[in-house]
Amino acid sequence: MNIEIRTAKNIHNSERLITYVREELIQEFQRYSERITHFLVHISDENGDKGGDNDIRCMVEVKAAGIKPVVVTHKAKNIDLSLHGAIDRVKRSLEHVLEKKEHPRGHQARIIDEEV
Repeated sequence: MNIEIRTAKNIHNSERLITYVREELIQEFQRYSERITHFLVHISDENGDKGGDNDIRCMVEVKAAGIKPVVVTHKAKNIDLSLHGAIDRVKRSLEHVLEKKEHPRGHQARIIDEEV
């Protein structure tokens, strides 16, 4: 599983941040580790030095074998909240896409009527 982490020029991209993001992704997506091929995380501060509520934006893109990439964004007041919000969203979206792939609508389970 390849994990790529990018930050905008107004977010300090430290080893501590990279390690933290990697650990969170590995922990949250451990269940899908065999299917996921690539993560791209991009963190930016939309207002720069001005500040403001919910101005930290985290975009997460997940590429998994056999499906189109899943991309979500989440805005929050700090990096931690924006990262976890985006992780929660992408996890729900990925689960939904994988569930649809494994159980398409047209293929419903057959009910076998056994008479006793």
